[in-house]
Amino acid sequence: MHATLCVVQRLFSSFAAGWPGAGLLLLRSVSASIAMVEGIAVLLKASDHTLGGAAVGCLAVVSAMALLIGFVTPVAGLALAVAMALFWFPHPVDGLFLDAVASVLVAANALAVAFLGPGAFSIDARLFGRREIFVPHDTKASD
Repeated sequence: MHATLCVVQRLFSSFAAGWPGAGLLLLRSVSASIAMVEGIAVLLKASDHTLGGAAVGCLAVVSAMALLIGFVTPVAGLALAVAMALFWFPHPVDGLFLDAVASVLVAANALAVAFLGPGAFSIDARLFGRREIFVPHDTKASD
């Protein structure tokens, strides 16, 4: 856990709060919700029960859930971008509504979040964010 803490703190010097944090939350939630719906649609599709389709659907759902809550955001964003690319390579996986252009846009949003960071409204900020430590003044020592 300590190694992960150092890596995430080094990746992001701060976790944006206020309007920038709200923008990152919006970007995370829109990208993740679209990918999650598409991944679930691929998993529930009766005509496409291939191992590759199931793997892409699972990757999309798991990485979208992690991105939505802001947990290990750099890894989740990269995994979601890979899942969106795999929806169309080597051949399109039958999903609900994503075409190639929409997949590229969701992948670009996921990569942007991976590069920018999760923001203050995320689990990463709670687990790996900077903390301020208050040391109480000892009144007995000054007497």
